[in-house]
Amino acid sequence: MGIKIGGQIEKVNGKEMNYSEFEQRYLAKNQPVVLSGLMDDWRACKDWVTKQGQPNLHFFSTHFGISKVQVTDCDTRDFTDQKRVEMSVSDFLKQWLENPTQENSDGANNEANGMSVLYLKDWHFVKEYPEYLAYRTPQIFCDDWLNLYLDSYRMHTDPDTYQKDNEISCSDYRFVYMGAKGSWTPLHADVFRSYSWSANVCGKKKWLFLPPSQHHLVFDRHANLYFPSNLKNCVYNIFDDVSETNFPGFKKASHQLSGWNALKNKMKSSLCLVDGIIKFIIWKERKKDELDDTISINHNWFNAYNLSWVWDLLLRDYNEAKEYIEDIRDICDDFESLCQRNLAANTGMNFYDFFTFISRFALVNVVQLFHLHNENSMWNSTSTAQHLVLNLVSIRKIAINMKTVGVSAADCGFFMDLKETLDDPKFLKFCTGMCQTYGMIHKQTKCSCDMKKALMVDFGGFGSSISTPEDLVKFIDYAAQKLGGTCSEENIMLSKFDDG
Repeated sequence: MGIKIGGQIEKVNGKEMNYSEFEQRYLAKNQPVVLSGLMDDWRACKDWVTKQGQPNLHFFSTHFGISKVQVTDCDTRDFTDQKRVEMSVSDFLKQWLENPTQENSDGANNEANGMSVLYLKDWHFVKEYPEYLAYRTPQIFCDDWLNLYLDSYRMHTDPDTYQKDNEISCSDYRFVYMGAKGSWTPLHADVFRSYSWSANVCGKKKWLFLPPSQHHLVFDRHANLYFPSNLKNCVYNIFDDVSETNFPGFKKASHQLSGWNALKNKMKSSLCLVDGIIKFIIWKERKKDELDDTISINHNWFNAYNLSWVWDLLLRDYNEAKEYIEDIRDICDDFESLCQRNLAANTGMNFYDFFTFISRFALVNVVQLFHLHNENSMWNSTSTAQHLVLNLVSIRKIAINMKTVGVSAADCGFFMDLKETLDDPKFLKFCTGMCQTYGMIHKQTKCSCDMKKALMVDFGGFGSSISTPEDLVKFIDYAAQKLGGTCSEENIMLSKFDDG
C-alpha cells in the first residue's frame, strides 16, 4: 500500500536557539523539529566515523567489543516487535561485516545470502563508559527529568521483580543505536510516551510518523491472539500489504495529506520528536543506495510538558492489566499488588514508582526555590524560578488527578520522611544535579551546589511526611503559601496555581 506523505518538518540551526525559544516553539506546541549545529564538538563524531564518513567498526570492536548489547533480527517478528538476542559488540560487528546488504524490493529482508540484518539498539553506553565523553547533551534537551532522576535513583526496586540489568530497573534512557543499511524498526511509540531526540553521528535514516490525532487509524478492532481483548494490535510494517479488514483505518491514514510525515535525518543532525508520536524508522529507501549504515545517539526524556502523558499511559495500562486478571481476584491474596507488579513488568514502572518519582521531584523543586529565595531578593522574577514553578504546577495537577481517580496510599505503598530524605546522600546528589542542570539551562553565572541553607527549610508547619497524592498537593500548597508570605502580592507560585 502506498504511503502519502503530508506535512513538513521544520529544520533550524540549533546553535541559534535558546531553551526558552525551543520550549515555546516545540515543547509547548508538541511539534517535532530537525536541528543542525549541535554536534560539531562531539568526540563521537571524530572517533566513531572514518574519513570516508562510514561507521568506524574497528574502533568500536577495539574499545568496546566486550560489551553485551541487545540486538534485533530485522527479519524475524516476535509478537509486536522484532526478535531480540544478546551478543557482544564484537560478535555483532563481525556479523555486520560478514553480511553484505542485498538490495531488495521490499527493504525488509536479506534472503539472498541467508543472513538476517541485525540492529543494535538500547545500548546504555553512557552508563557503561562514563569516563568516555562521547558527547554532551545539547542544552535545549537538558530539562530531562527521567535521566536526571535515574542518575541518583532506580525507577523500579521491587525485590520480587528486580533484576540488575533488566528493562524494569533500567539504569537510564540514554542509548546508542547501530544499524547497517537495510535495518529498520517496526511502527511504535516510545517508552512512557516520552520525548525523544536522535542525533545521527554518521549515516542517514528515514523516519515516518503520525501525529497523535491519527493514532487510532493504525490499530485494529479485533483482539490480538496473544493479548487480552482490550489491547489493540498495531500495524507492524507499514509497507506490508496491510489488511483493510483488520485495519480499516490504515488506508485513510496512508492517503491523508495530514497523516504521515517523513524526513531523512542526515549525518550530524539531530531530530527532536515530541511525545505521543507513532514512528516507523528505516535505514533503507526504495531507491538503490538511498540510505546508509548508521550510528545514532538517542535519549528518551520527559518533563513538565509531557508528564501527564506518562500518567495517562500508566493509568490506561493499569486498567488493562487489572481487567486481564479480574477473574482471579477472589482467589488472590493481594490482587492490587499483583496488578502493580504486572504494570511494572509491562510498562516499566507502576503507581508506586511514579508517585515516588513525582514526590521526590516536588521536594527537589521546592528545595531549589527556597535556595533561590535565600540567595536573591528578586528570586521570583528569574527564569529559573519560573521554570521551577512550572514543574510544581505540573506535578500538582498529576497528584490531583491521582487523587480524583482514587489512587490510595495502599496503591502507592510509599512513605517519604522529609527530614530523612533531605539528609539522604542520594537526594543530595539529585539536588546537585538539578542545580547544575538548571544553572546551565538558564545561564546563571553562579549556581551553588551547597544546599545547606535550602535544606534548613522548616517544614514543621506542614508535617513530616508524604504518603498520598493528597499529602503531595498539600505539601506543594504549603511551600507556595510560605514563599508567598515573604513576597509581594505578585507571588508567581500562588498565581500559577490559581491559573492551573
